Amino acid sequence: MDKTQQIPSTVGCESVVVMERYLAESQESVSHVQLACSMPYCAFPLDGNQLCVWNTGAPHLPLVLQGHHWPITAVAFGNKVNPLLICSASQDCVITWNLDKCREKMLQGLAPRGTIVGTLLGLVLCVRFGLDDRAVAVCAGHKVFMLDVEVRWPCMGAVECIEMSVCPKVWDHCMGSLIYSSSILTAYPLLSLLIHEENKQLVTGCADGQLWIFSLIEGHHYRCVASVDLRKQMETFSSKRVKSGLPRLPVSMRGKKGGCELILSFKISLSSESCKCLWIGSSAGLFIFNLANFNLEAVLRFKDFRNLSIHIAGSCAVTSDSINDKALCILTSMFESKIAVLDISLAALVKSQQCPGMGRTLSVLARSCVLPTSPLYFGIAKEKCPKPANEKQSAGQRVVEDQPLVFHTKVRSSGYTSAPCVTRFSPKANIKLNGKRSLKCKNSYKREEYPLEDSPPSKLGMQVAVAQEPVAVSCVQCSGDGKRLACGLANHLALVFDASLTGSPAVLSGHDGAVSTVCWSHDRRWLLSVAQDRTVRVWSTRRADTMLLLGRDMFPKPVQSAQFYYVDAFRLLSSGPEFRLPKYQFDLCKDEVKRYKPKSRYKLVYRLSTPGAADVTSLSAVNDFYSHMVLTAARDRTLEVFDLNASCSAAVIAEAHTRPVHQICQNKGSPFTTQPSQAYNLFLTTAIGDGVGLCDMRTLRCERRFQGHPNRCYPCGIAFSPCGRFLACGAEDRHVYIYHTGSSTFSHRLAGHTDTIAAVAFNPSAPQIQSSAARFPGEMKVVKKGGVNGAERSPQLGEQQGQSGEPGPGPHLENQKLVRPEMQQYIGTESEKRDPDLRQVHNSPLIPMGRNWA
Repeated sequence: MDKTQQIPSTVGCESVVVMERYLAESQESVSHVQLACSMPYCAFPLDGNQLCVWNTGAPHLPLVLQGHHWPITAVAFGNKVNPLLICSASQDCVITWNLDKCREKMLQGLAPRGTIVGTLLGLVLCVRFGLDDRAVAVCAGHKVFMLDVEVRWPCMGAVECIEMSVCPKVWDHCMGSLIYSSSILTAYPLLSLLIHEENKQLVTGCADGQLWIFSLIEGHHYRCVASVDLRKQMETFSSKRVKSGLPRLPVSMRGKKGGCELILSFKISLSSESCKCLWIGSSAGLFIFNLANFNLEAVLRFKDFRNLSIHIAGSCAVTSDSINDKALCILTSMFESKIAVLDISLAALVKSQQCPGMGRTLSVLARSCVLPTSPLYFGIAKEKCPKPANEKQSAGQRVVEDQPLVFHTKVRSSGYTSAPCVTRFSPKANIKLNGKRSLKCKNSYKREEYPLEDSPPSKLGMQVAVAQEPVAVSCVQCSGDGKRLACGLANHLALVFDASLTGSPAVLSGHDGAVSTVCWSHDRRWLLSVAQDRTVRVWSTRRADTMLLLGRDMFPKPVQSAQFYYVDAFRLLSSGPEFRLPKYQFDLCKDEVKRYKPKSRYKLVYRLSTPGAADVTSLSAVNDFYSHMVLTAARDRTLEVFDLNASCSAAVIAEAHTRPVHQICQNKGSPFTTQPSQAYNLFLTTAIGDGVGLCDMRTLRCERRFQGHPNRCYPCGIAFSPCGRFLACGAEDRHVYIYHTGSSTFSHRLAGHTDTIAAVAFNPSAPQIQSSAARFPGEMKVVKKGGVNGAERSPQLGEQQGQSGEPGPGPHLENQKLVRPEMQQYIGTESEKRDPDLRQVHNSPLIPMGRNWA
């Protein structure tokens, strides 16, 4: 029976999401039979031992093939289009059919015939064609038979898999040997298996709703990339809809038995982006799962469409057409003998469940002038008016003003009355420089460019203990020129090392609690530190003195994060459910009597609280160039983007992680390298037990997730490389993991630490990584560029995965202009451009002058 119907979407609009194209009833139940789909065909058993092939182009002429005596239990299409083969299996035999020849026979009035490739193999549960359609793998009982398609009744080999239902195995079918056998994943049987060729990943789903993803790249040793619980993903997906104003989708996973029924891959276009997704079929509905960020993109529940004939599925198969954004799905009923073919519109399905506001595009780079109502205007509109007459002046200014015009007792003669000078100037030509150049002639900004195409650093360069006693190193950060390294310790001290960890460090003492955050200023003259004693200090890196102290009485709760902002014009810090923007002014002239008391001043310019009154756990903003955006993470697992130019919240990302985010790391680049301008919109987030997420401010979503490192109990740090191609993160197995932003599996694993790695940092001027241990013995390491030394190397993305042409995270960055944000023309007031402080920053020796970086 052919029935076509139009069904409204889940949000009540009249767009077409699902259409039931074909409905058939069989005399025998086919609830747990392997089905097959391949555009534009779908195949399913009919009346037990008949094979029905339905063509969407000719819906009224289904092709019925007969040749089995027992009920058909598995069906599969070949990989080639011409000729298109199909394999059907039952307990009596396994038959392959050529659809073109079968249709010709049917038009001639003859009975189509297939080729029997195997007989009496037992109860067949699954069949699969090889890549070249020359062999068929047949799973019968505890054995897998390899059958030759071109030879009648062959058996190329058989392997026995006793534990195939609970752990996947990888075999070499040519040699008949076992290559890999995983440990037992779960107590529930594995129901489906998929090899994603472009991502080189193996995906399997089990009956309890768990999804396991393994890497098939050579050298990765079939490591597990991620383990996903579909029930939790469904709850997270529903919570995001509620927080975005859409109705909640009820979770209908059927206890512990409502797991994955079948998984098929396809390519789908979401918001003008190309990403790799999977169809996951269950008894309750279909899910679109993103293989990059391990999140659900859309959910199609059968019960939400009342005109569908099947609401509880027994088995399903899905294929898609990425050109027309259409998907073809075949379902069998769990309790009835019905078979339905559905036509799904991918664009309508995704659009109906897309959260509002995703169409807005935000940018880290400033796009407009600073508004007079913005709190940032206070930092650029400095007072140029003359000082009042009654304003006190410093002692140094009064002394200079009271001096006479001529300071010397004798006035030097002008020389008009003396004889003319006869001896001319003659340069000294006999000076020996010994091959050394004078210090005055050195050009400090002539530095080598950061290598963009090289592999990440992997050779251990230096290791040093920060203290004699065991102490934790909680934070690490490199200065902007890459010459110095600051770290915060749990023994109330902050240390400033040389970047190579050579020599004695400068000790900054003054806190009464563990130092949790350190931050360099853009001009590298100041260092900011935050401790658990609820104090914030700003140190002078030249004299190691405290220039500004914000005490306990200024913050109701401990300060979680603090940094310099807007090219050192402000301080940005968070305390409790709000973040503050104070303006400061340093007084370098100290009173000799009260030199212990800093005389620097500050003024609170702006404060803003989070909407849910949840404590801010982390914040981040760019200080290397002018940006209006501030990222905050709250304890309610949300990420919020604030636009300080508009003095409002620009966007909220709900359920960013399963736990509160403890660090946000933006792609800030480096003065020693160039990146596409749109690459600065990428940022990293991490949470305990939920890996690292690569997000894009333009799309306000996680584009890729990295879960290959153990991080279950301790907050481990993350860092972006200056070139933006790699990211590093600490782990609890005492290794530093390095990921390529285009792959979810790590490329390098650096060993050498003796405890959990709490903080990592990239050197902005050279390919180096600084890392520190969280607890005993309080050690720091520098990993340099070079051969693999104590590192486990995996093939790079360009070696194994680059041939597939997989795009990177977020919107495409091709044809983007390579710029440095520091070199961009800043749109602001003329008074700001004439500001001597900003002129000092712009003339920094880190930025090569006279070179066109655009």
